[in-house]
Amino acid sequence: VWEQLLCLQSSEKTSPCLCQAEANINNNNNSIMSKDSDVALPKALTDFIFDLYDSVTLSQLTEEQGKLYETDFKELSSKYFGNQPWPSPQSIVAECNGDPLFLAVYREMTHRHWHQVSRPTIRDRIEGWQVYRELFDEILEAAEDANFFLLPGWVFDILHEFGYQFQGFCQFRSAVYSSAGKHGLLAEDGSMIPSTNNQQSNLVDNLSLLESSPDAWDVEVVFNYLHRLSELGLPSEAGGTSSKLPPVYTYFNIFSAATRSRLECLLGDYVSSLQALTPISVHADYVIPRDENLTVTDTLNSVFAAKLSVAYHTGVSLLMLRRYKDAAKILGDICATMARGFKTGQLRKLPGSDQFNKQYERMMSLLALLQHICPMQDAGILEESIARTIREKHGARLEAASSYEEWFQSPKFVSTDPNVAVHRHQVELFLQEMDSTTANRNLRSYLKLYTHLPVGKLAKFNDKESTEEILPVLLSYKVRTRQLEREEGDAYDQGTWKDALDIHYYIEKDVVHVGETEKQHRYETLFSNRIEQSNDILRTVLSINTKL
Repeated sequence: VWEQLLCLQSSEKTSPCLCQAEANINNNNNSIMSKDSDVALPKALTDFIFDLYDSVTLSQLTEEQGKLYETDFKELSSKYFGNQPWPSPQSIVAECNGDPLFLAVYREMTHRHWHQVSRPTIRDRIEGWQVYRELFDEILEAAEDANFFLLPGWVFDILHEFGYQFQGFCQFRSAVYSSAGKHGLLAEDGSMIPSTNNQQSNLVDNLSLLESSPDAWDVEVVFNYLHRLSELGLPSEAGGTSSKLPPVYTYFNIFSAATRSRLECLLGDYVSSLQALTPISVHADYVIPRDENLTVTDTLNSVFAAKLSVAYHTGVSLLMLRRYKDAAKILGDICATMARGFKTGQLRKLPGSDQFNKQYERMMSLLALLQHICPMQDAGILEESIARTIREKHGARLEAASSYEEWFQSPKFVSTDPNVAVHRHQVELFLQEMDSTTANRNLRSYLKLYTHLPVGKLAKFNDKESTEEILPVLLSYKVRTRQLEREEGDAYDQGTWKDALDIHYYIEKDVVHVGETEKQHRYETLFSNRIEQSNDILRTVLSINTKL
C-alpha cells in the first residue's frame, strides 16, 4: 500500500469537488485571511516581512531568524492581530519579490496563528488543508535547486500543526456525523437526507461542506506527504547522501518522521508508529552537512517539544505492544529531564512551556501504571526521584484500584471513518489487557515468599480448586511478561526477547521452583541522589536568617 502511496505525484489534480469547496471558501466573507491587497500595511509589519524573507533566503542566520520568528512575530501578532487574521499573501508580494516558496511559508505561519487565536470553522479546517498542500508542494518541487533556511523549531511547528489539524479535522468530522445520525440526517448508505428544520441549519451546512470536500485531509495523501518529506536530507539506503541539499531538508526529514509516528499512534497502528522513527534511530549519529556539525539526535533534542512528543507517543505505543520496560525507559528518562528542568526553571523559558506540566503529569501516570503492571524497582530503569514520586502519589491508589482507566493517559485516538468510535475502542482494548493484572500481582507476591512450593499449595493461595486451574495462570504470566527489549542503537521496533519478570520460576514434578533475578546495582544513581539531597540541605541552611 505504501509503495502505491509513494508513487503519488505532488502535481496530482485536485478533485472538482474540492475545487468547488475551495472556491466557496475563498468567496466567504469570513475567510481565514484578509483578501484586500490594497490596504496599507503598518511599516513595522512590512519591515518584519522584509527581514524575515531576507533571513529565509539570503542571510540565513540562526540568531536573526530566531528573534524574528520566536519574538517579533508573536509581538506583532499580539499588537495588530490579536483577534483577526494577518494580511493575505497577495498583500505582501512586494516585500518578498513574489517568491512562491516564501509566500507559502508565510501563508502557513499566519494561518497557524489564526487557527490558534480563533475557533476554527469547517471552512477554516478545509482551507488549512489547501495551505499545507501548497506549502509541501513548493518545498518538494524546490528540492532540486533549493536555497532557503528555516530553524529546526520552525520546521517542527509546521509539521506538528499539520498533524494537529489532521487530528482536529477527523474529530470534528466524527462529531458532525454523530450528531447528524442522532437527528436523522443520514441515510443507511451514509448519504445526507435533506432537512427543512431551521434549528439544524448549521449542522446541515457542515455536513454539506464535508460531503462536497471528500478529499480534504485524506489520510493517504497526508501520509504520502510525510513519506516524501522523510526521503530527503538523510543518507539513502543505496549509500548516497543528501549533502547537496540545505539542512532544512534534513529538518523536514527528522520532524516528518516524528509527526508520522505520532499520527500512526493516534490511528492505533503502534507497530507502524515505531517503524516511522527508524530514520531517526538508524541515522542518530549522522552529521548534518553545513549545520555546525550537529547530528540528527542533536537536532531532535534541540527542539524540546519534538523530543517530548516522540517520547510520549513512543511510550504509549510500547505500552500497547506490552513492551513495558522499553516504555518505562523512554518515559522515565524524559520525566527525569523535565523534573530537573522544572527545578532549575529552564523549561519555563521554552516555547510551549504552559503545556509541559500537564504532559509531565500524563506521563507520570503512565509510568505509575507501568510500574504497577511490571515492577522494575530493582532493574535500575527509573531514577530514584521518579520512583519515589510514583510511590508517594500513585502507589496506594493503584493498589486499591478496581479499574486502571484513570491512569491510562493516552492521546485522543482518531479514526478516518467518521462512523467508528476508535478512541473508546482503544481504551477498552487496554482495559481488557489489564484484566489479569490483579491476579498476576497476587501470584507474584506469593512466589517471592518462597524458593520452592507445591503447585497445589500455590493453587490454594490463589483460590483455585485444583492444580489444573493454576497451571494456565502460571504459563500466562510467563508469556505476558516475555517481551522485546531494545538495545542501544536498535531501531524502536527491534530488540531481543527477554523475560521482564524480576523473578524466575519453573515447574518440576508438581513443585514450583523460584529464583530471584540478579539485582542491578546503579551506584551512579545512589551518588547523584545523595549529592542532590546534600545540595537541598545546603540551600536550606543558607536560607536561614542568622541575624539576631
